[in-house]
This record gives sequence, C-alpha cells and structure tokens, in this order.
Amino acid sequence: MGVSEILATIDHEIAQLQQARAMLGGGAATAPKKTAGRPKKVVAAPRKAAAVAPAATKSAKKKRKLSPEGRQRIAEAAKKRWAAKKAAATK
Repeated sequence: MGVSEILATIDHEIAQLQQARAMLGGGAATAPKKTAGRPKKVVAAPRKAAAVAPAATKSAKKKRKLSPEGRQRIAEAAKKRWAAKKAAATK
C-alpha cells in the first residue's frame, strides 16, 4: 500500500465520519469554513465605566517634528555611510 492509497483511505473515512456526525448532530455541528486573509477584528465591550475613564483623560501623544537642519544632518550622515560602504566594497 502506497502513501497515496493510505491518504485516500483516511480521507474517505473522514468523509464518512463527518456525514455520520452531521446526521446525528442535526447538521448544525459542522465546523465553519475558514476564509482567506486576516481574521476580522473583534471589539470587546468595556467591562466597567471606571476602566474607560483613565484612558479618556490621557492626552494623545504629540507628533514629533524634525527640523530642516536635523534632516540635513541625517542625509549627510547617510551619504557618508553609503560612500564608506561603497569604497570598502570596491577594494
């Protein structure tokens, strides 16, 4: 008996058992089919009103801004780093 024959036998037995389960359980016992992709987000209801109050009082984080001088320094450092890497690769 080859592996494919064993797998076919197992699949056949599983199908028969699922049919028997559906007949005995009334048909509603079948498992839901899985869909492709990320599962849908489940939003849980808050447990108590007190648990929500501290979160509501916190202020949102302010977005950090980068000055043009800081941006220029970062760009120059990146160019210097890549130039060094390129010079090391050509040696």
